Amino acid sequence: METRSVEELIKSFIDVLLAEKGYSTNTARAYRNDLEEFFDFVTEAGSEGSRSQPTAGLSCPLPVVDSLTVRKYLGLLHRRNKKTTIGRKLSALRSFFRHLLKQGVIENNPTDMILTPKQDHPIPRYLVVDEIFRLLDSIQTDDLLGLRNRAIFETFYSCGLRVSEVAGLDVFAVDHSSGMVRVLGKGSKERIVPIGKQALKAITSYRLRLEAEADVPAEVDGPMFLNKFKGRLSSRSIARILDRLVRACSLMVPVSPHVLRHTFATHMLDAGADLRAVQELLGHKSLSTTQKYTHVSIDRLMATYDKAHPRK
Repeated sequence: METRSVEELIKSFIDVLLAEKGYSTNTARAYRNDLEEFFDFVTEAGSEGSRSQPTAGLSCPLPVVDSLTVRKYLGLLHRRNKKTTIGRKLSALRSFFRHLLKQGVIENNPTDMILTPKQDHPIPRYLVVDEIFRLLDSIQTDDLLGLRNRAIFETFYSCGLRVSEVAGLDVFAVDHSSGMVRVLGKGSKERIVPIGKQALKAITSYRLRLEAEADVPAEVDGPMFLNKFKGRLSSRSIARILDRLVRACSLMVPVSPHVLRHTFATHMLDAGADLRAVQELLGHKSLSTTQKYTHVSIDRLMATYDKAHPRK
């Protein structure tokens, strides 16, 4: 009878996530790390639960995979992790054991009776209009790198892209005539989003200077934003560039690439954009993910109150 190790079962599960369910590489990597962390905990627990999962048809000695062990693990996580992190790790375990149950490796899913921790719903951090304009206008454009940085962050604010989507942008993905961008999002899902004139102007200026100074043809496909070695600029490099720009213009709030995405969504909704349209622009699978941006500014709230309330 075939016996597979936990490592082999995790690899098989990750292969299914990538090949059949269309998960992104980053998500699959996070699931793998979460599962390996859980089984490290199980191994360290040792003799507290030496029982193995009952198996059906496939002998696979999974150590201590019962609801009590899962609860102990979650209890440990509660002391050092946020609720969102705990929820994600529990989701990874649920999916993994559901996969094993479907494959006939186990007879019971130990996560069936485990409730997901109630999540906090903090308002996403974002920049007000004056702050995002201040950030963009502070980027010097008298050299190639300045032009590149201006083009990157104009694109962020114009399109509301994820940092991985900006880093993965190719030259031919931007249609200057129609003002649209083809974006490769999570799980390799494509979507088309509009791009504004300011961002297109910044991209054109950058690519023309790149052609003149670095001999990189503007009309040949390839990575849109390049590093000093003419390779694709990474997500991590973009985050570091943003850190420097934020410090240089003395913004008093922490700003990450995702804060720029929050800023785009917030400003669109504050200006009256339809929630479902913003959902499409952001590439969210669920409308509930987009709804967290429906907070309104204090100024707008007060203006509505002053206008509508009969006894101010």
